[in-house]
Parts: sequence; structure tokens; C-alpha cells
Amino acid sequence: MVLQIPSPKTESIVTWEALPDDFVLPDDPVENNQQPLLAAALTDALADTGRIQPEMLIVSNFGLVATVKKKTVVKAPDWLYVPQVYPLFNTTVRRSYTPNLEGAPVAVVMEFLSDADGAELSIRGTPPYGKFYFYEQILQVPTYVIYDTYEVDLEVYYRENGRYVLAAADEHGRVWIPELKLFLGIWWGEHLQQSMNWLRWWDEAGNLLLWSAERAEMEHQRAEQESQRAEQESQRAEQESQRAEQESQRADLLAAKLRELGVDPDQLT
Repeated sequence: MVLQIPSPKTESIVTWEALPDDFVLPDDPVENNQQPLLAAALTDALADTGRIQPEMLIVSNFGLVATVKKKTVVKAPDWLYVPQVYPLFNTTVRRSYTPNLEGAPVAVVMEFLSDADGAELSIRGTPPYGKFYFYEQILQVPTYVIYDTYEVDLEVYYRENGRYVLAAADEHGRVWIPELKLFLGIWWGEHLQQSMNWLRWWDEAGNLLLWSAERAEMEHQRAEQESQRAEQESQRAEQESQRAEQESQRADLLAAKLRELGVDPDQLT
């Protein structure tokens, strides 16, 4: 899935303007049942390890806005990360995001490849703009991730000298995401009662970032093991107490027999 991308012929005139209140955001459905699960799982692992801060914007299937040649353009990646956004006023609901106007530029976008029209790979530089072109030339997102859920293929592009360049994976098939200081890779397993190929995070030391359900299960197992150890300790203490009681009873019987024989056991000590 390596792309040969021609150089853009003309430079688009891009401005960052507030989305009109009456603008109708596209409501395109996702292409398959895996895509919402993949996006939620990526966010869940970051949240569970304390990597999400209040000033960040991490959302899925969410509209990114730019004004190109005085026309509003909106694309909704399957997952995105912005390191810092400005607080909202008079509302707690953010319906879209305009980079530079509402906060920092978008740092990472992900698209989970559909089998429909290949829009995630489109380099179309005229309306309607292809997503690849939109992220590379208009939003200028530093890292673009494309995951093909059908071929189970992960590609990560870094923006270098104004163009996307395919990043190399390590020996484990994982790719470094500089903006998050984490590796991203494919992991087969069961989650949310779904056995499939998941996208997962690993830290710089190679440790897998757990989902909240996995951590909860580990905590449950740890608590169960602690309970079992406590029960075993209690049983050992009870056994020691019983042995001590038996020893005391044997000593009392021996002392009684000695007295019957006319021997004071206290004189033997």
C-alpha cells in the first residue's frame, strides 16, 4: 500500500475561520463494525495509563475544519489527537475543530481503510479534496496513520519537507508515533467480546499499554491472590495454634502421670 504521490500543482489558499452556526456537518456512517471499536480501544488505553490531559482533544469520527479558497472544507478522521485546545465558552459540547483558531494544529490523524472508494488514500487536490491531500497539504498533520482492516496492514506517514514519507516499522512491526511518544502496532486477541486484529500502544521500553478492562482483571486477580494468601496464612496460623494446643495437652498428661508416680514434674526442670 505504498503510494507514489505527485507534487501538488498549486498551493491552496487556506484560512482558519469559525464554522458557521448553521453549517450542517456531514453525518457519514462508518464503513464496518470494527472501526468504532478500534478508535475506542486506542483512547481507552491512553486514558487508563493517565496519558490524556484536560487540554487535549482525542476524538473519533470528528469533523476537522479548514477554509480553502473561501470555501469550508470538513473531513472526519476515524481518530485524531490534538495536544492542546482552547477552552470552550458557554458550552461543553465541541461539534468540530478548526486548527489554529481553536487551539494547536492537529498532531495525529488515523483512518481505518474502507473498501468503498479509497478516500483515505486519495490525493485529489481539487474539491472534493482527498483525505490524504487534505491532511498532508491543507492541515499539514505531522503524522498520518492508515490501517487497512481488510488486509491487516498498518502504514504510518511522517510529514517531511512538505510531503508524507512512509515510516519504517521496527522488528516487531510497530511504528513510533513521535507526538505521543508511543509505538503503534497490530495485536490479535479478544476485547469487548470481539476476536480481531486491534491497534494497540506500546511504550518506549516495549511494554504494552493495557486497556481498562485488562487492568481491572489484573487487579481482580491480584486481589484474589492476596485473598488466597491471607486465607493460607490464616490456615497456617490455625494449624500452629492447634499444634501448640496439642503440645500443651501432652505436657499436661505427662505431668499428671509423673505425679501419679510420686514425681513432682516441677522438680525436673
